[in-house]
Amino acid sequence: MASVDLRDELTCSICLNIYTFPVTLTCGHSFCRTCIGDVMDTQETRGYSCPECRDMFETKPDLKRNLRLNNIAETSLCDKHLKKHSKSEEHNRKCSVHNEILKYYCCKDAACICVSCRLDGEHRGHQVETLNEASEKKKETLRNILQKLTSQREEQEEQVSLRVSYLIRQLEIKKEELSRKMGDIKELCDMADPLTVLQGRESDRADYCEAEEDTERYDIMFHDFGDLDVGLISETLHSGLTGIVTRISRRHTASDMLLDVDTASNDVSVSEDLKTVSWSEINQSRPETQERFQDYSEVLSSSSFSSGRHYWEVEGSGSGRWIVGMAYNSIERKGEQSLIGNNKKSWGLWRNANNQYYVRHDNTQIRLPQTSSCHTLGIFLDYEAGRLSFYELCDPIRHLHTFTAAFTESTWYSCSTPDIFPDTGSRH
Repeated sequence: MASVDLRDELTCSICLNIYTFPVTLTCGHSFCRTCIGDVMDTQETRGYSCPECRDMFETKPDLKRNLRLNNIAETSLCDKHLKKHSKSEEHNRKCSVHNEILKYYCCKDAACICVSCRLDGEHRGHQVETLNEASEKKKETLRNILQKLTSQREEQEEQVSLRVSYLIRQLEIKKEELSRKMGDIKELCDMADPLTVLQGRESDRADYCEAEEDTERYDIMFHDFGDLDVGLISETLHSGLTGIVTRISRRHTASDMLLDVDTASNDVSVSEDLKTVSWSEINQSRPETQERFQDYSEVLSSSSFSSGRHYWEVEGSGSGRWIVGMAYNSIERKGEQSLIGNNKKSWGLWRNANNQYYVRHDNTQIRLPQTSSCHTLGIFLDYEAGRLSFYELCDPIRHLHTFTAAFTESTWYSCSTPDIFPDTGSRH
């Protein structure tokens, strides 16, 4: 019965249909704008009057749009207008139960609700927020997810970059070996004395066989992928790896890490090219300065990093103990706080005599599940992202650990040589 009464209130008395763009005369009666306009056009000669109450108007009345009546008419889901109403922007922002504007967000049911839903409906008593508050919270959650995904993507890029770097280095080594073998073979081919050729080194024969086996192995490797679209794969790999290889090349040009003798303790021996450090039983008798380490055999690099991404490689000793890492230049030079990882100003990767890895920062130590399987490490620093990563350059490359920090000072490469600091296994 109520729906019938509502339909009567929403029906134009001229066309007998639901109002379309309803307008109201000064007498208070409403009509479709097109319907009353047509009526007024026929009344120009005899005077204007309301088709409903017959009130007369001295001049042609202004037609004022009735917004409230228009909204009510749009929310009435009659069969004739259903398709038009469903496309209305106002319709999508109204409660399907109460036909009221959606103003709140129910946290419990994760639904947008109106005032009636909150006060009397099924969401009564639930925790609610305004749409703006809920929207901002969701945006913040999405930003955090985006940040994590971005970090994961960058970490994957690092690992791919290191893997490609390792492969390039291995290919260069192989290229040198093949060039040497080719030179030996060419030298034998150019010899005129048959006796000399036939009495060539027995090791040459093994080298030739190995070269042939390598060729066969690579042939098998590529034939196994004969059914793949090599052209498409090559194009995809080229577009994806060009940037990575470029970045690797840049890193290699900046990876020549030199050590600062002025910071080295007197039981540390630094090579003439400033690239190698080792523990020395002989006191180096260097002058005591504020920059020099006193109690532990440590040394810092001569250059620092305050921005950007940087990668370099370190060749460790096959036995014994050592530490590599990063430190602020403001690190203490004496006492326990001067050792890498014993303070808030340094981050270190430790290896003990049992080939066990540890990481240490702010005097907190974590034992890593990996044990040392090779002697070459890759160190990657992303200053802006606050990440310091250590990789073991074995085959395949292994990610050992990544420190995360908000760097506030320039960072310097730091290392400590074996047999001068307590074994990490016995310390903890």
